[in-house]
Amino acid sequence: MTRLNWQETAPDGAKALFGIHHYVTQRTALPAELVHLVFLRVSQINGCAHCIDLHTRDLRKTMSVDKITLVPVWDEVHHLFSDQERAALAWAEEVTRVSETHASDEAYAAASAAFAPKDLVDLTIAIAAMNAFNRLGVPFRVPVAAKA
Repeated sequence: MTRLNWQETAPDGAKALFGIHHYVTQRTALPAELVHLVFLRVSQINGCAHCIDLHTRDLRKTMSVDKITLVPVWDEVHHLFSDQERAALAWAEEVTRVSETHASDEAYAAASAAFAPKDLVDLTIAIAAMNAFNRLGVPFRVPVAAKA
């Protein structure tokens, strides 16, 4: 079944959400690769095919396929991810699963140790934004670029 194109149906809402995306990708001190890594992990958790496809393609420009392939199990292959990447991925999982984790004090302490206060807030905004995009991508079945 074909579903609505959420961006065409609510262009002002799309503009607002893409404004947040622009902020986290263009106006923060967070490295672009780190942001896309977090976007990918959040999208994997949420099962958003469009965003997984998109952010995998973004990461392939700067990251090895081996590393990208192992993002779902990043905590088992510590040697592939920097301390800051591991902290960002852990915080992304914690915030994305907030109904289960309640953003524990332990997770907050670990994220706070790896990021300056402004960067931690910006990282959390990036996580929140990707969760919002996923909540539009999944129900409206935004298509992927991948071909068979």
